[in-house]
Amino acid sequence: MKNQLSPKRRPRDYGRREFLRMATWLGVGGTVLSGTSQAASEPEHPLEPSPVRRIRLGKTGVEISDLGFGTFALRDSDSDVALVRYALARGITHFDTAEGYQDGESERALGRALQGERNRVTLTTKLWASPSDREPDLIARLEESLRRLRTDRVDFLLNHAVNSPERMASPEWQGFVARAKRDGKIRFSGMSGHGPNLVPCLKSALAEGQLDVVLVAYNYIQSPDFLDSARVWIQQQLGAVDWVALQPELVQFLSDAHDAGVGVMTMKTLRGARHNDMRAFETAGGTFAQAALRWVLSDPRVDSAMITMRTRTAVDEYIAASGGKSPTGEDVAFLARYEALNRSTQCIQGCGACVQSCPLGVPISEILRVGMYQRDYGEDVIARRAYAEMGRPGSVCQSCSGTPCAEACPTGLPIQSEILAATRRLT
Repeated sequence: MKNQLSPKRRPRDYGRREFLRMATWLGVGGTVLSGTSQAASEPEHPLEPSPVRRIRLGKTGVEISDLGFGTFALRDSDSDVALVRYALARGITHFDTAEGYQDGESERALGRALQGERNRVTLTTKLWASPSDREPDLIARLEESLRRLRTDRVDFLLNHAVNSPERMASPEWQGFVARAKRDGKIRFSGMSGHGPNLVPCLKSALAEGQLDVVLVAYNYIQSPDFLDSARVWIQQQLGAVDWVALQPELVQFLSDAHDAGVGVMTMKTLRGARHNDMRAFETAGGTFAQAALRWVLSDPRVDSAMITMRTRTAVDEYIAASGGKSPTGEDVAFLARYEALNRSTQCIQGCGACVQSCPLGVPISEILRVGMYQRDYGEDVIARRAYAEMGRPGSVCQSCSGTPCAEACPTGLPIQSEILAATRRLT
């Protein structure tokens, strides 16, 4: 259970007086639907980070920081090694990586940065294990990760980006996990995921007792509580907009998992990382990233949030959201404005409503996710490689009328044009 666990939040009914105060603070008005990104330089106001809260991760009993350093972008450079050490000095003690991040560079950078600090920190790494992978090969891959990390063990090992229940049900995976635990190479295990088939995979693994911990894509827009809390802002600014939570089963699973003692870690907390669009509206009251993190960290279903940290400024900014404090009215208005600016051009992670719409079997959500890595995360090489490994499937959309997927997106995303745009960027 969490230390200092916040009570379960009730949706807040923001009255007109508080709404007007929020609207004044954000400068909202008739331009909210323009869709124009108003990027600005990073805020000049000084940040005042609060101490990083430490929590016990479910029934594992392991104590970790409620913010974890995500290493998706970490490279084996002196500057990135120094960044990891800076985060540790600021109180971030949990680090999340994977064998495939930057072709192993992320693990190597962590190994260099955390030499002599192993007992102060906790580590998650991830392996992509398919049903065809054999136990000895998985052991060998884990040992390679341990060598790169310069350690004899990791605290949490996850099957990476699970998209079919068979991957966790594999006897080879289960035998590998049991052996690695017995040999002291891992302490706890579980899975990560962010695709449209996430919930069935999670439910199956939980029912089979395979989850000590999970790492799932989860942010404010997937929470029915957010939509209730933001309803006044939405109605006043946007009129009758039918915004609904698109993964209610994920929210219920997180409740069930937390109640069962499974440690719940989240990722993709910033809803696509377009927070620079919001810089023009920031004040000393906070930033978009802090609002998004506060929302997730105050959710009693969640223990910790993993977030990619690229600069010292970002480390300081994110740390200020630690502690599980309830979001303010300003936070809610900030998040609602982000939705107004980005909702019609941004895929909702894990939604999956479009999956069955394409008669040619184009993996719509996967292409949009990889396109997001390039456009919003700046990871061009990784995105191009991932798209090539798919076989560049978006090209078939050029000869399609676009009719089958035209009405498939519940948020109105123009699927065909988005797929074609991603295809042009990635090829």
